[in-house]
Amino acid sequence: MKTLHLLGFDFGASSGRAMLGTYDGRTLELEELHRFSNDPVMLNGRFVWDVQRLFFEMKAALLKAVRAGIRLDGIGIDTWGVDFGLLDRNGHLLGIPVHYRDARTDDMMEEAFKTVPKEEIFRETGLAFMQFNTLYQLLAMKKENDPALEIADTLLFTPDLLAYFLTGERATEYTIASTSQLIDPHTRDWAWGLIEKFGLPKRIFTPLQPAGTVRGLLLKDIADELGMEQVPVIAVGSHDTASAVAAVPAREGSSFAYISSGTWSLLGAEITEPLSTVEVMKANYTNEGGVNGTTRLLKNIMGLWIIQECKREWDRRADAVDFAGLVRLAEQAPAFKAVIDVDDPRFLAPGDMPARIQQYCREKNLPVPEGRGEISRVIYESLALKYRWAIERLEEDLLHRKIDVLHIVGGGSKNLMLNRMTASAINRPVIAGPSEGTAIGNLLVQAMALGEISSIPALRQVVSASFENDEYRPEGDPAAWDAAYERLRALING
Repeated sequence: MKTLHLLGFDFGASSGRAMLGTYDGRTLELEELHRFSNDPVMLNGRFVWDVQRLFFEMKAALLKAVRAGIRLDGIGIDTWGVDFGLLDRNGHLLGIPVHYRDARTDDMMEEAFKTVPKEEIFRETGLAFMQFNTLYQLLAMKKENDPALEIADTLLFTPDLLAYFLTGERATEYTIASTSQLIDPHTRDWAWGLIEKFGLPKRIFTPLQPAGTVRGLLLKDIADELGMEQVPVIAVGSHDTASAVAAVPAREGSSFAYISSGTWSLLGAEITEPLSTVEVMKANYTNEGGVNGTTRLLKNIMGLWIIQECKREWDRRADAVDFAGLVRLAEQAPAFKAVIDVDDPRFLAPGDMPARIQQYCREKNLPVPEGRGEISRVIYESLALKYRWAIERLEEDLLHRKIDVLHIVGGGSKNLMLNRMTASAINRPVIAGPSEGTAIGNLLVQAMALGEISSIPALRQVVSASFENDEYRPEGDPAAWDAAYERLRALING
């Protein structure tokens, strides 16, 4: 086979990058071609994404490839879930896409349940209840009589919108649509009955495409502007977690769980058929689409967002300390001073996170952590303990089988302290890496779409051959972790 040169755009909540992948038929090499910040802004009372600037940065990355003499064979895009843009009948963007952390969806779930009971929504969609799901964003627009919704012709999720800017093709990739709470995971189509019950316009929903579909060619005017060929744009696992899970270097047939670790910690298992049972709903697990027809049964855990917000506040107040510095301070702090439930709703929105953690501890009659080190240690220990809770729910309540190993992929896999804590908290091995799991999955699904990789097991063999991973084993006093875990269980159970 010829060597493929593939460009993967990976957009996160605070930054984006263009990763160049060179695939020779056996291994993948990565190079960061372009990196840029992703800076949502508050505009006229709405928290919004600057998608026009993101598109500008995409063209800047393509231009860098041209100037480096790289002839691309494919382009893929992955982003966060749930958010979308609306197009009018002429294909023009209606307004500015709103950020999932905007307050417009406050109390919208309760409003939705008045129309369709919670149990029925879950039975039809299998998706966990998060107030920012696309369903509640659309219902908020409907409640406000937003004219954009009234005149919209097409809804495109963020990666599909960016692909539309590149190709002019309107379509929806399945894994990103599966985050919306508007998809039937059993039929792998829109939940048309639910859409009708909520009075949402059916015309805006486009046909669904599986990951690994060639969406179209780069528009000629963009290609001419940049001096390049009309490269295929491929719908990869467009939800970043779908791409990350595709790149988990698990052995075929092994019983594993995964965490896609970043701003969010997405912890779950890969299954062949969705589970929409009452037990899954009560545990607030979700069925999201995976690559090659799989389902990602997972739990959304608040993740490194909490430490990121703490750092933002501390940097604002005093001299900045990088994340490695916060880990060093945490290592010096006393163990298990307090345990918090990282998924408490007060930790969702931006703001003074250290003060919120301290207030949480006061309200729960817990020792109050002071300073950067103590607060950071409480966050890391509490994350590790919440991972244990989530894995036990998979084993005991949902899958009814043993999880032997936990794979951690994504940027959070580089946090050695959290990896060690996680192995000790869950009392089983943790395999960390690759840290670029999302970009790797994006690039290798492009190779699948171009016919150069035959299956997900084959894709994972490429990952194992290309990147080294680190293994962590439980250490320290198991009884101390067990005692801390019981404190967390008490908080969760109220």
